[in-house]
Amino acid sequence: MENKNFTPVEQSFLNDLSKNSKTNIPYIAVDNFPNLGMLTALRFLEWAAENPNGVISLPTGKTPEYFIYWTKHILENWENENIIELRKKHHLSANQKPSLAELHFVQIDEFYPIKSSQANSFYHYVNKYYIEGLGLKRENALLINCDEIPLAHGKSFEEVFPSHKVDLELRYREAQNPLEKLQKESIFLIDNWCSEYEQKIRKLGGIGFFLGGIGPDGHIAFNIKGSDPYSTTRLTSTNFETQAVAAGDLGGIEISRERLVITIGLETITYNKDAVAIIFAAGEAKAPMIKNALELPPSNLYPASVLSSLPNGRFYITLGAASTLNDFIADYYQSGNWSQEKTDKSVMMLTQKLNKYAEHLTLEDLQSDPYTQLIPDLNEDSVQSVITSIESKIKKGTEALTHEIFYHTGPHHDDISLGLLPYIHYQSRNETNESHYSVLTSGFTAVTNKFLTEILMATLLFTEKGEIEMLNYPDFFEVGYKNKKDKDVYHYLINIASENADERSRAVSHRMVRNIVELWNLKTKQDLEEKIIEVIAIINSSYDGQNPEQKIQTLKGMIREYEEELVWAHFGVRTKNVHHLRLGFYTGAIFTEKPKRERDVYPILQQLKTINPTVISLAFDPEGSGPDTHYKVLQAIAAAVKEWSKEKDLSQLKIWGYRNVWYQFNAADVTHIFPVSLNAMSTMDESFTNSYLSQVNASFPSYRYNGKFSHLSIQTWVEQLQAAQLILGKPYFYDNESPRLRATHGLLFFKEMNVEEFLQSARELEQSTEGVF
Repeated sequence: MENKNFTPVEQSFLNDLSKNSKTNIPYIAVDNFPNLGMLTALRFLEWAAENPNGVISLPTGKTPEYFIYWTKHILENWENENIIELRKKHHLSANQKPSLAELHFVQIDEFYPIKSSQANSFYHYVNKYYIEGLGLKRENALLINCDEIPLAHGKSFEEVFPSHKVDLELRYREAQNPLEKLQKESIFLIDNWCSEYEQKIRKLGGIGFFLGGIGPDGHIAFNIKGSDPYSTTRLTSTNFETQAVAAGDLGGIEISRERLVITIGLETITYNKDAVAIIFAAGEAKAPMIKNALELPPSNLYPASVLSSLPNGRFYITLGAASTLNDFIADYYQSGNWSQEKTDKSVMMLTQKLNKYAEHLTLEDLQSDPYTQLIPDLNEDSVQSVITSIESKIKKGTEALTHEIFYHTGPHHDDISLGLLPYIHYQSRNETNESHYSVLTSGFTAVTNKFLTEILMATLLFTEKGEIEMLNYPDFFEVGYKNKKDKDVYHYLINIASENADERSRAVSHRMVRNIVELWNLKTKQDLEEKIIEVIAIINSSYDGQNPEQKIQTLKGMIREYEEELVWAHFGVRTKNVHHLRLGFYTGAIFTEKPKRERDVYPILQQLKTINPTVISLAFDPEGSGPDTHYKVLQAIAAAVKEWSKEKDLSQLKIWGYRNVWYQFNAADVTHIFPVSLNAMSTMDESFTNSYLSQVNASFPSYRYNGKFSHLSIQTWVEQLQAAQLILGKPYFYDNESPRLRATHGLLFFKEMNVEEFLQSARELEQSTEGVF
């Protein structure tokens, strides 16, 4: 692909990978999520300077975080010396600061129905971050306000669709009652509104600058997999993958499963053939969708492939999102020095491509493959080096460790368990080892209003019946509520063994009583009961997905903290070894704050000094490919380790990077492979099911699996074993002298680093976030 297709700003970000791309749509790959936002912001400002009256359509959600940040930051500091240098470096050659005031804005999509006043509506997002945030004119905006879309007889959507459920089958079947008749008439009115919205966009000449993310099924806007490339603005349903992603916005999959959407169509995006249309994506989880859209022929199965019809269609992606592109793979093998990792990865990829065990690969197979043929001194013994490499990682993974102090960290509750539990359980059997578990955020967003209400109602009932006996202790409301938290945990777990559901519920209520008394500083049983009734009323009056007030946030987080204590108590860990940091950057806002030194780094540093670990484990996301909390926590840990290294020699400290349900390692990238037995899988699943009460029904599931996260982790371990079996052969496991290896039915991967290696992996992201620390 020739450079002339790229603008000056784009050329400043080009690397050889992008320059020599052979994909159907040009792309630019950058190092990380913040740099992705910078590139997109600079390209947008470059376009806006040339098209001050143009038509723009910008996305909602978390992906635009750094696009919005950099756009505002550059405009607000246009003449600042650093921004002048930034503009020069990236060839933003506008003679004067671009004005966005006369741009026309088109809202891409919206849930239907949803009140425009709700903070989780896209209408609210667009007004806050684009109309007000970027200084656009409200009168120049085409917006999707569900409150203003006309319905039959002038009624509101709450009257027409009282359950917020819209049955699109009414387009095609007869109404069965007066309400359905009203709904059917209203659906056709919504359809008409959508057609008028489309015509308004076309009257403006179509969208001139489109920026969108890409969904887990490859959707752009809400044009899900299978959408017609000639589709226009419409009311439509979604699929599970899209509903799973939307669950976080709407308060649970139970709600997003029933909610329809209004979306512009694929032809809406491509109507203006001169349009600059950009899809941006970060992280390895998006890599399969990116590969399909860029390398396969345009198809309804890959909605983003429609950009191939636009001369100015582009993909801006991180290296992780580019990781499965043929360009990227070829560059990986052809550039730099050859390594054992490259040998391992190329042979593993060949076994999967041919579905052939490594021992059966011929020299001709190796010589015919574009990547294995690059192995230095390629011969019949080259495959053996891969077998030896994987075997050595398994041997390292099964080594028994002694006299270690483990500091296991997780961005959210359940991250540690999903990522490392079988290995942690294995090493914790040696009583010379000491383990600490630290969850760095409160995780309250994972607790639905419905779940909290159910627990509060049960707690109120136990209280009224006099079954929370500790309330009668004379010092309970002064100091007693702080004591015996281990008893709440034991009370719950002993009644798992006895299968007494009522007593388990009472154990949860004991902890809830302690939490409520602590949060609101209550002094009597009557105060407690009144407060529970008040909190239930507040929750019932809020909309699904609403960010609750601070103390209710904390109460939700305390439920997650209790759940975490239950998990590790399965293995004899006391509550004093389970730490809840509640770092302040985590607020439940659409964009979590950047970590700050005093608020977010020092609490971690203090724990490091107190615990003095020999091993730190963490969710390893240096690029920002998983939930944004993951890489912000990683940065806070990196900063704490860096500070600690100024006071202590950390040359012997080991850092373990793990991954779980959000994205996975390749066996070639890790240092440790741990065999997981059916017993270990069952232990993890049972501890998850028994402990993570708010997560068992998966209100916020992964788009990859409609069920519990524990099952998805097990599925990942099984898939990793299948890949390794192609290298080692199945007999290696079932016919091994070791009982542990004979019992293997899954493999767990993690990567060990020294402090310098870890800090290096985190450093680029730290620098790109400009002054985070």
